[in-house]
Amino acid sequence: MPTYQPPITPVADSLWLSAIIAALPLLSIFLTLGLLRWKAHWAGLTGLGIALVVAIVAFKMPVDLALLAGTEGAAYGLVPIMWIVFAAIVLYQVTVVSGRFEDLRAAFHLVSNDPRVQAIIIAFCFGALLEALAGFGAPVAITGVMLIAVGFSPLRAAAVALLANTAPVAFGAIGIPIITAGNLTHIDYNIVGAYVGHQTPVLALVVPLMLVFLVDGRRGVRQTWPIALVVGAAFAVAQWASATYISVELTDVIASLVGLAAAVVMLRFWQPQGREEANESIAQARKLEFATVGGGSGDAGTAVADDDIAFTSAEEMDRRAEALTPGRIGMALLPYLLVIAVFAAAKLIDPIKNALADTDVKIGWPGLDGHVLSGTGKVSATTVYTLPWLSSPGSLLLICSVIVALVYKVGPAQWGREFVETGVKLRFAFLTVASVLGLAYVMNLSGQTVTIGTWIAGTGAAFAFLSPILGWLGTAVTGSDTSSNALFATLQQTAGHKAGIDPTLLVAGNSAGGVVGKMISPQNLTIAAVAVGLVGRESDIFRKVILWSIGLLAIVCLLVGLQSTVLSWMLP
Repeated sequence: MPTYQPPITPVADSLWLSAIIAALPLLSIFLTLGLLRWKAHWAGLTGLGIALVVAIVAFKMPVDLALLAGTEGAAYGLVPIMWIVFAAIVLYQVTVVSGRFEDLRAAFHLVSNDPRVQAIIIAFCFGALLEALAGFGAPVAITGVMLIAVGFSPLRAAAVALLANTAPVAFGAIGIPIITAGNLTHIDYNIVGAYVGHQTPVLALVVPLMLVFLVDGRRGVRQTWPIALVVGAAFAVAQWASATYISVELTDVIASLVGLAAAVVMLRFWQPQGREEANESIAQARKLEFATVGGGSGDAGTAVADDDIAFTSAEEMDRRAEALTPGRIGMALLPYLLVIAVFAAAKLIDPIKNALADTDVKIGWPGLDGHVLSGTGKVSATTVYTLPWLSSPGSLLLICSVIVALVYKVGPAQWGREFVETGVKLRFAFLTVASVLGLAYVMNLSGQTVTIGTWIAGTGAAFAFLSPILGWLGTAVTGSDTSSNALFATLQQTAGHKAGIDPTLLVAGNSAGGVVGKMISPQNLTIAAVAVGLVGRESDIFRKVILWSIGLLAIVCLLVGLQSTVLSWMLP
């Protein structure tokens, strides 16, 4: 079988025209989700179809190789990506059927009875810790259902979970995005991490303020800005210090714990006003959503159907919180403490980490492996599929769900029912993510993604302001900052050399831009929709977060551009 090497300018030997054609699959996703309000699985399948047509017709990729690229991407979308989400939801369902989730709601209410502060603690601080240890959508899935549990409406919970999952993403999964960028560019990943650590803390400063605005508008910002700033500043300083001086791998672990500690300490001396008004607003929004859409029920199914976790008045929550004992609080927190312990052991203890990695099965994708070349003429490594059947965060989460079921005295039959029912509920989510990752693989292996990147990189010195856009696009397509760095890190490095811009700055800018693209990725929109019970309404969530994503991208672009000139003193 002949090999295929992606062309850069396949259409009329024109880079700009080739790039526009290559962008059609992405444009179709944004159009069908944002304007036409299609369900995510139809948007994903349409985008995949367009990507295949562009690859075959415009980029002259053999039909069989294009189709095989799509199947490999679909497999990656199912395992490990959706395997993680599936296992996270199973774990959540075990806590619900055991009745312990009610105690968890009361425990968070005990820390703070203000929903705006709960959004910061759960989505930003705890979500960052989950991102540090697991990544790949697990923080959005878990914090989404936790926000539902404390009274948020599904749509608002999804938007808050997605917006909060920004600042920690570059250092997620024990620094894998940064390590990937360093390995590909042969720049010491500790140096890349230090650069990123001088960029993403700016996001950390503003994201908590954005969260309280999303929860309660201008009133929320006016009444809770002190704790939002304190938590954001504590997280930012810790992230900067850890990335620069301590450890790239532990950056998010340290930052999330420092941010959480800052929140707990401040709440001992200060409490925001307006709690009752905020609770009333959130309760009304929740009732309205369930009255109008039934919590997302319908043909697509839902993970939190028909308001499984019913809204409880603030007064009732006060009584439940006061009745908690240390033992009940510990049991309520057990699943999440167990997740932290298991992931910390799996990622930080080398013998365990290596033993798990040794179980991975590497499969040269049949008919594809060895037949696709990179732009430099080397055989693409992307065509080797890794099946992490035990080392995957999804497998570790499933093990946690079994342990929790045993401790909570949830029988094997009940656990099995939750396992099967969760699979049925997620069937359209499986289809969505498989199609989107299939699209990503077709675009990557056919050369569409590199063509877009090369076009944007041709802007000379102005590229410093535009380089984060590549990271944003890469993460929007793949749902992963790691994948975005795998796509564009080398391109960013090369563009930097040609334009006379610090290559490390551009590689770091790619990762920093990627973190704000994650919230609009169809993959992560589906994860959020599944978590809060809005399967089929991904387009509603997309419209809720797209402006936040663009606004944060503008901040990153401006910051990286200025760091290449007048703010170069900010860099390590």
